[in-house]
Amino acid sequence: MKLYDGGKAPNPRRVRIFLAEKGLDVPLKPVDMGAMEHRGEEIGCRNPFRELPVLELDDGKVICESVAICRYFEELHPEPALFGEGAFGKAEVEMWQRRVEHRLFMPVAAVFRHLHPAMKEWEVPQVPEWGNANRPKAIAFLEFLDTVLGERPYIAGENHSIADITAFVSMQFMKPARIEMPEGLNNLQRWYEKQAARPSAQA
Repeated sequence: MKLYDGGKAPNPRRVRIFLAEKGLDVPLKPVDMGAMEHRGEEIGCRNPFRELPVLELDDGKVICESVAICRYFEELHPEPALFGEGAFGKAEVEMWQRRVEHRLFMPVAAVFRHLHPAMKEWEVPQVPEWGNANRPKAIAFLEFLDTVLGERPYIAGENHSIADITAFVSMQFMKPARIEMPEGLNNLQRWYEKQAARPSAQA
């Protein structure tokens, strides 16, 4: 088994943080995304979209997409439960994971991919209007999360989950995307500092 890893990119980081939370050590195969190595045939023959991360199992089977890879490891190692427990708990985590991914992770990515000069060769064509349109969407969701986190310790309830990992990675990605954290979101800031203090945040 090996994980084709993309370094600081948010999706590879999401999987590494998840694995660290599980206490799992999976062999990594570094791929230099800055040098466009993920566009080469080594990744292309495993993922037709030439994106990272990619998990290759010992029998040659391949799993792509960060959340799908996390789900695979959740099934193999259910503790700690990062996708929830019980019918309602799992549905609640799934609900919040999708909310965070669609309303924060993807808008932040759109701002970065369509406005950052370094992404000109990656996002063809860049559409600056789309990048600018997503900036207020990301900020509005941060404000919403601040309210949510005033009522409970974690995004999906009382327990740490994949939704927290996705939100944390999204907020870290705001710096290269040049999105400033709004002032006064004290609940969200407190939550973020606790996330950053977890050992997994260094993965």
